[in-house]
Amino acid sequence: MPLGTVDRTPPPFFKQGPSALSKLLVLSALSALLMTVDARRQWAEPVRQVVATVLYPLQWVALQPLHAVRWTGAYIGSLQVALKEAEVARAELVRQVQRAAIVEHLSQENRELRSLLGMRERMPTQAQGAQILYELPDPYTRRVVIDAGQRQGIQSGSAVMDGFGVLGQVTRVNLLTSEVTLLVDRQQAIPVINTRTGRRSLAFGLSERPVPLLELRFESVNTETEVGDVLTTSGIDGVYPPGLPVATVTHVTTTGAAGFARIEAAPTARIDNVLHVLVVAPATQPNPENDVELAR
Repeated sequence: MPLGTVDRTPPPFFKQGPSALSKLLVLSALSALLMTVDARRQWAEPVRQVVATVLYPLQWVALQPLHAVRWTGAYIGSLQVALKEAEVARAELVRQVQRAAIVEHLSQENRELRSLLGMRERMPTQAQGAQILYELPDPYTRRVVIDAGQRQGIQSGSAVMDGFGVLGQVTRVNLLTSEVTLLVDRQQAIPVINTRTGRRSLAFGLSERPVPLLELRFESVNTETEVGDVLTTSGIDGVYPPGLPVATVTHVTTTGAAGFARIEAAPTARIDNVLHVLVVAPATQPNPENDVELAR
């Protein structure tokens, strides 16, 4: 092969262009020029918007795991806070209910004690306070148990009152407790007098009624008793002191069987939900306080 035909240029692998430093300087200068022109002319803004629009779906997909982690943490945190607040609110509600119950209980006790104190000032005989423990679970009788007995000087036959009127009578006395038969018991009777007409009669309990009442039996159809008449103890039995409020007449029927009128009365005392009572000594029992006053 003739020497003139040999290609003496080096292969592309050995060809060397501009150096890396030269390329860096040129590209840096070009970048600075483009940034300066873009800052003054805003020519790359449309390109930037197009690129941002194209890349937004990719960014949204890439950010979903981070959003899911944050949402899960926030949900768990808010759930824990809600559970804690619910527990605190429930505890506060329980405290408020207990406080309201205590306040209502104390208010009721206060009202009853005030009434009892006012009633005791008008008592002609000796009396002492007691508290109702429970009602006997007997569907055929109306009896309650009080926390006073022989040790406190309670006697069988003593009248029992609340702050409004006669509630019943002591029928059994134990050492520390006593049983009281309520006025509305069907086996209980009390001598009363009509404060308007002055007529004396016997009032019997009607415990089988939905609302416990008293009934005046053996009253003539020509009776002068009217609705609204007030009945008090007559005192002729020697047990109940005279003048104690008993009931108010609520119904009068003059067409009863066997020639007797049917007269019903509502007890003045509160038969249910009573906490404190006043046990009045029988009228025949001497009162030590009266004896002292007479001695003076």
